[in-house]
Amino acid sequence: MTSAADDRRFMAAALRLSRWNTGLTATNPSVGSIVVKDGKIVGQAVTARGGRPHSETQALAVAGEKARGATVYVTLEPCSHHGRTPPCANALVAAGVSRVVVCLNDPDPRVSGRGFAILREAGIEVETGLLEDEGRRALAGYLARQTKGRPYVTLKLAVSADGMIGRRGEELAITGPQTRAQVHVMRAESDAILVGIGTALADDPELTVRLSGLENRSPLRIVLDRRLELPTSSRLVASADTVPVVAVTDPFCETHPSNEARLRTLMSAGVEILQSADLSELLTNLATRGISSLMVEGGAQVARGFLDAGLVDRVVLFQSDVAVGRDGLESPLTPSNMPAEFQRVREGRFGADRCFEYERGL
Repeated sequence: MTSAADDRRFMAAALRLSRWNTGLTATNPSVGSIVVKDGKIVGQAVTARGGRPHSETQALAVAGEKARGATVYVTLEPCSHHGRTPPCANALVAAGVSRVVVCLNDPDPRVSGRGFAILREAGIEVETGLLEDEGRRALAGYLARQTKGRPYVTLKLAVSADGMIGRRGEELAITGPQTRAQVHVMRAESDAILVGIGTALADDPELTVRLSGLENRSPLRIVLDRRLELPTSSRLVASADTVPVVAVTDPFCETHPSNEARLRTLMSAGVEILQSADLSELLTNLATRGISSLMVEGGAQVARGFLDAGLVDRVVLFQSDVAVGRDGLESPLTPSNMPAEFQRVREGRFGADRCFEYERGL
């Protein structure tokens, strides 16, 4: 019999494992599963890229006969519905496990509570809610799409010591190389990344992941481009054939004759054109496409738009000791003016820069 401390240790390991494929499992969540027998890990797995197979069946396959009588730690309630693969709850029963410890209940109505019922009806001991807060953070994107019908939105800001995010008419690197590397990690963990047309025109960003070994984890790139101003010479358009780009425009933009040529040019370059009346409609549309997590990178007007609409779930704010001066572009948020609904959950450093992480609530 494992102790409470052992249970927490193995569930923490399952949660770390679940993050390996964050952003790579399509509409399915990235779940971690660990099979433990006599205090030793005999099988472990994470949801495969693309969402199949699930982590439980993979971990059981690794464990083989050692799964009989074992305890399985799973970060999300095992599925109970027949899809492209049999239910994981049934696979656990067939493997003869004696106990299943789960971090979170699955809010998917096809599963919610049914996975646990299958296990208990087979005489398997089931415990739930272990490290629940940590699990909600690890599966925040999936939970937001299931319960709110939209992706989980992270707003990333790089802010100077005097509260600026840049300087008018000038490209300025506020944060250092360690922070910029961490931003690439954040991109790799996101399903999509979004900027406004102002940022696209001023900075000509590529918005891909360029860390060694993670280059294939670049997310869908989205530009809020009401008048279809994205240049075909931009880095975004030039790379649209390898990493998808979506330009979001007004519902009636393409009916204007002056926009037809730009529309055809962008589409022929591989850019998808998406119509959306507002940010809420856009997020709902993204959720129907299986987008569970969205990283908003800029600029100030876009950030304020998401904040004013109440659509930001998490803020990651990097602050440097660089002072921009009076001609700077003021940040919509700084550590000293964070709205009350956001609670600081983490603080650290990346090189010379400080990092503050806030959550609206899980």
